Amino acid sequence: MGATGPAEALTVRYAVENVHDIDVYEQHGGYEGLRVALDMAPEDIVQTVKDAGVRGRGGAGFPTGMKWSFVAQGTGKPIYIVCNADEGEPGTFKDRELMERDPHQLIEGMVVGGLAINAEQGYIYLRGEFAHAGRRLAKAMREAYAKGYLGADVLGSGKRFDLTIHRGAGAYICGEETALLDSLEGRRGQPRLRPPFPAAHGLYGCPTTVNNVESITSVPFILRHGVEWYRQWGTEKSPGTKLMCISGEVERPGNYEFALGTPVSEMLEYCGGMKDGRELKFWCPGGSSTPLLPASKADTPYTYEDIQEAGSLLGTGALMIFSEQTCVVDAVWGWTRFYEHESCGKCTPCREGSYWLSQIYQRIETGNGREEDLELLEDLCDNIFGRVFCALGDGMTSPITSSLKYFRDEYVEHIRQGRCPLGVTESRRDIGVVEFTRAGGYEDVPPATPETLSDPAETVGTSAPGGA
Repeated sequence: MGATGPAEALTVRYAVENVHDIDVYEQHGGYEGLRVALDMAPEDIVQTVKDAGVRGRGGAGFPTGMKWSFVAQGTGKPIYIVCNADEGEPGTFKDRELMERDPHQLIEGMVVGGLAINAEQGYIYLRGEFAHAGRRLAKAMREAYAKGYLGADVLGSGKRFDLTIHRGAGAYICGEETALLDSLEGRRGQPRLRPPFPAAHGLYGCPTTVNNVESITSVPFILRHGVEWYRQWGTEKSPGTKLMCISGEVERPGNYEFALGTPVSEMLEYCGGMKDGRELKFWCPGGSSTPLLPASKADTPYTYEDIQEAGSLLGTGALMIFSEQTCVVDAVWGWTRFYEHESCGKCTPCREGSYWLSQIYQRIETGNGREEDLELLEDLCDNIFGRVFCALGDGMTSPITSSLKYFRDEYVEHIRQGRCPLGVTESRRDIGVVEFTRAGGYEDVPPATPETLSDPAETVGTSAPGGA
């Protein structure tokens, strides 16, 4: 096992003033990885990335080198490399800072990736709200073209690589690679049925690879310093470092870089610990789409395999921290509303299920919950997970099922007391709820009246028969 704790690899130039300027970037090792790549065969670049063990940093964790090796060659069609810079996962903000502070790092990685898979055209699919990052990238691209790092003859090698920025419209679903490709082609961003996979039939029906910003920017460092340099951090199966977006109830939230394998409790301590001395209650390892974990698992080493063994996923590296002052029901309800809003509507389980999940959470959190609602939440999640086109539906159910697993008593207290026991949300017993009955069809449940609410304890669980 390699070193753990705070590290500086991808962030090593963050403190350099004006490193977004190409001259300053070159003075600090910029484009040296590209020069190494130009002297290597494409398959050797891919093998180097495989040997380093770079894994996808956008959520899936799939080995980057292996993904590149799947790209179809010799089809007679153009090959494309696409950077997913949409970054829409709640709690994630690492890619934006990387592009704002060190944009040439991404451009260099894109050129190297293009050389590795024989692509002559690359696209950076940038979240439209990232205006400053877009300006920085556009300026860096102009500088790179002017100095010959991009264009028809990259550094006089006779190899061509062009790069284009495509600004998205802020749809979370476009973080899914096939929806991203549809959006890039000018269509509505919706996931595609697979197979065929993008490696054979991607952008414009051509072989394509889609990689996260962090994954791509790590490659030039590996070529410049070597595989062993990268593997000095982390574990055998999870080597290297990880950019961490640490947010929530911590003293110093922000972006950090840690070696993989560092225990979450150590990361939390490095960020100053819990805000105002509060007690840790639960945490999300990789954004809101990953199952939440209780405080008792805070000593888990932050690796792909250890987090999975603990019952969650590493995801994008968005470590979200919550104290005992946070209502878990309210937190999960907020995420559920987000996924309800962001569902593209293509598949029925996600489109309809997200709405009903949100309705049930509103009922529980505002004091209208029923005992059967907990079973109903689990039943709905079971009918969504694994039955949808993409991971949005699966991610939506993850915090729900995990919160019921670890904090079921808190849900029960909401229902028993007819209110949020932490007082996060005021009771709204005057709200009518549209129900979906198990017998089929919809029915309106009238708002509660003073007469029916004379004894709140008697009305809990009696607002309507059947399911939601």
